[in-house]
Amino acid sequence: MSVPSFVYNSVPQRVVFGAGSLQHLAREIDALGAKRALVLSTPEQRPQAERIADMLGAHAAGVFDRAVMHVPIETAREAREVAQRMGADCAVAIGGGSTTGLGKAIALDSGLPILAIPTTYAGSEMTPIYGITEAGMKKTGKDIRVLPRTVIYDPELSASLPVGMSVTSGINAIAHAAEGLYATDANPIMDLMAQEGIAALGRALPAIRASAKDPGARSDALYGAWLCGTVLGNVGMALHHKLCHTLGGSFNLAHAETHTIVLPHALAYNAAAAPEAMARIAKALGGSNAAQAVYDLARDNGAPVALRDIGMKEADLDLACAHALKNQYPNPRPLERDAIRALLQNAWEGVRP
Repeated sequence: MSVPSFVYNSVPQRVVFGAGSLQHLAREIDALGAKRALVLSTPEQRPQAERIADMLGAHAAGVFDRAVMHVPIETAREAREVAQRMGADCAVAIGGGSTTGLGKAIALDSGLPILAIPTTYAGSEMTPIYGITEAGMKKTGKDIRVLPRTVIYDPELSASLPVGMSVTSGINAIAHAAEGLYATDANPIMDLMAQEGIAALGRALPAIRASAKDPGARSDALYGAWLCGTVLGNVGMALHHKLCHTLGGSFNLAHAETHTIVLPHALAYNAAAAPEAMARIAKALGGSNAAQAVYDLARDNGAPVALRDIGMKEADLDLACAHALKNQYPNPRPLERDAIRALLQNAWEGVRP
C-alpha cells in the first residue's frame, strides 16, 4: 500500500508524563522563564489549586477559582484582569477542559504562557483551539498562542475523578481521535495516534469502572487522552464537534456528556462516507461496528446515552438543527437537514445506532 500525500505540522510543546510528575512543577515553571504563576481552577477544585499554590510558595501570584463550562466571556475578562493586577507572568491550569479553556482565554489576549495539569481526559491541553461563549453562542478558533507550553500528566491526580465523569471524559477524548481519522487534513501519523488513543481508552474505562483507583487503568486513560488530544490539536474536526459545540454553547449542556451521547450517532451518519476510519475505530474498541462499539462502551459503563437525560428539551431540537447547519465544518458526508434532524432525534431518545 502506498502512503498518500500529506502535510504534518509539529508544535512546540513539552509533555511530562508519569505518576508523581507533579513534583516537577517548580522546575517546569523555571523552564518557562516565569516567576509568578496565577493558579486557575473551578470552584470545586480549589483545594487542588491551593495545593499547587502551596507547592509554589512565593512564586504563586494567587488562585482564581471561577472556571466554568464553555468559558463565558465575562469570566475570561475577569481572569485576565486578575492576572494583570497580581503581576502574574504565567498561569497554571489544574483541572479539565473548563480550566484549560480559561487559561487559553487569558493567553489569547495577553500571550501569558500556560502550564496545564489535566485531571480529566478532555485533551484540550494538547490543542491550539479555544472556545468562548458570548450572548449564548460558543465561538471557537485556533491560535498557537493559546497552546499550553507545558503539560504535566500525573495519573495520580485523576485517581479521585468520579467513575461517571471518567467515562464521559474518556469518550469525549475518543471523539477527538474518531473525527481525526476522517478529517480532510488527516495524515498517517495522526491516524496511528488516534487508533492507539482510542484503544487505550477502550481498555481503561471498563477497568476504571471495575476499580476506580486502579493505577494502571488511570495511566492508560491519561495516555489515551494525551494521544486523542494531540489528534484534536493537529487535524480538523467535523460534524460531531459542530453538533456538540452547538448543543453545549446554545443549550448549556454538560460538555463531556454531550460528546458521549452524540458521538455514536455522528459516526453512524458518516459511516458509509468514511469506511476506513470506521474500521479503525471498531478495531480499536474490539467491535465490528464503530458507532455501536462507542454506544456500547458508554452504555455498559454507566454513561448517559440520551440527550433528554442531560436536560435537552425535545422542543429545542429544530433550533439545534438550524444552528448546526450554519458555518458548517468540513465533513465526509454532506450535511443534510432531514438527516441531521433525525440524528438529533435519535440522540435525544438514546436509541442504539
